Amino acid sequence: MEKLYPVGIQNFEKIRRDGYCYIDKTALIYQLVKTGSYYFLSRPRRFGKSLLVSTLEAYFQGKKELFEGLAMEGLEKEWKRYPILHLDLNARKYDSAESLDQELDKHLEQWEKIYGSDYSDRAPEERFYHIIRMAYEQTGERVVILVDEYDKPMLQTIGNPYLQEQYRNTLKPFYGVMKSMDGYIKFALLTGVTKFGKVSVFSDLNNLMDISMDERYFDICGITERELTENFSEDIRVLADNNGQTFEQTREQLKEYYDGYHFNQYSPGMYNPFSVLSTFAKGRYGSYWFETGTPTYLVELLKLHKYDLYRMAHEKTTSDVLDSIDPASTNPIPVIYQSGYLTIKGYIPEPRIYELGFPNREVEEGFLKFLLPYYTPLQETESGFAIWDFISDVKSGDIDGFMERLQSFLADCPYELAKDIELHYQNVLFIVFRLAGLYTKVEYRTSRGRIDLVLQTDSYVYVMEFKLDGTAEQAIQQIEDKQYALPFTKDSRKIYTIGVNFSSETRNIDKWIVK
Repeated sequence: MEKLYPVGIQNFEKIRRDGYCYIDKTALIYQLVKTGSYYFLSRPRRFGKSLLVSTLEAYFQGKKELFEGLAMEGLEKEWKRYPILHLDLNARKYDSAESLDQELDKHLEQWEKIYGSDYSDRAPEERFYHIIRMAYEQTGERVVILVDEYDKPMLQTIGNPYLQEQYRNTLKPFYGVMKSMDGYIKFALLTGVTKFGKVSVFSDLNNLMDISMDERYFDICGITERELTENFSEDIRVLADNNGQTFEQTREQLKEYYDGYHFNQYSPGMYNPFSVLSTFAKGRYGSYWFETGTPTYLVELLKLHKYDLYRMAHEKTTSDVLDSIDPASTNPIPVIYQSGYLTIKGYIPEPRIYELGFPNREVEEGFLKFLLPYYTPLQETESGFAIWDFISDVKSGDIDGFMERLQSFLADCPYELAKDIELHYQNVLFIVFRLAGLYTKVEYRTSRGRIDLVLQTDSYVYVMEFKLDGTAEQAIQQIEDKQYALPFTKDSRKIYTIGVNFSSETRNIDKWIVK
């Protein structure tokens, strides 16, 4: 029988009843339920948060039959049924002050139908308060509250301070109800992509245990190396045959493309479940996670804060920064980290510094390709071809060809970036060479006003020096003075040194010299 992959299916009951494969997370869910009552979990999109919420819902509905053959079956003895309030904010576009009220109203009306309430003309938080009370009084059991994508309205309005303020003023007292109703609540879990900070929607709800970076729950969403082996060995074999690879090559490629998310400094890497399941379902590798939605809000942030992309890929930061997004802050890093475009790559215990980087090839390539049209005059449709032509020129030793392409990447610098021309040219070079680096080898160093770069292919080594408002001659001289090419003198490949000058007046490369 053909294996069914639950790509995009987030309903636990459907997965179990219709025979889709399910990676058993129920032992962790049991631990979660038995050791605490208020939780918050942040994970990137498409990482299994909604499925986790749905699994908890089935558990609290007492649907024992759905857990047959899973760890939970041997752990849970009671299978009690609780009243459940499940709020999912994922389903709509938040672009007006009314849209959030309408979405809350939709859920509140459904609950009022079930539990009856005379307060339907009051503010959302008052209605919520009375619904919790009525549910408890009618069933005699405390209430379970599950909130999926609690931050969707906030995320969609990152560039709109007015709506952010409106939504914050609505959500803060609404979520705050849970604190005042503590005696009526059995369990609560809020999930989302980001953690909006202390001043934000959670300030009235300070009894939430944040398990986003908790070592005990690092693998509550996503797929571990062990789970991949235990659940998908046959699938890896089939994928290997489909792509003319050995079993080991396929494992390596899956790891390179989809593994590498670290939600704690000590935890092993996690695979992106959406990409892995899509790869098995379709029998080929792809940028599946990227194709399902692209983070325009991230580009807005990067441009707004005149961010140096080179720094992004070598970022060092503290847990305070990773932990929360302060809407007033100018640092785009927490949003980029929490959204899953950067992850923890290293940790320095004293002074407790995290080193960040791209989790894997899918994310790196997808993110850079996505950025390219925002920083260069290329349309989205052309940018992939342009990079590929650039790499072909690099591989075939056509220096004038790839330098002319580089000029076209730098042409028409957007006016708002022209004031900071040096940062702009560094960002464009970073995107182009980092993308080229996925197919060749690039060592890229930057310091004030210049970049030096070594680009290696099977046949050539290019040692490049970029100057801003100097001369190409000075750049070549610097390569010689500093002996940048020295490590390659015994190399059998052909070595080129290239001095490049960038003019802030013409806002482009004005000359290059090749030796």
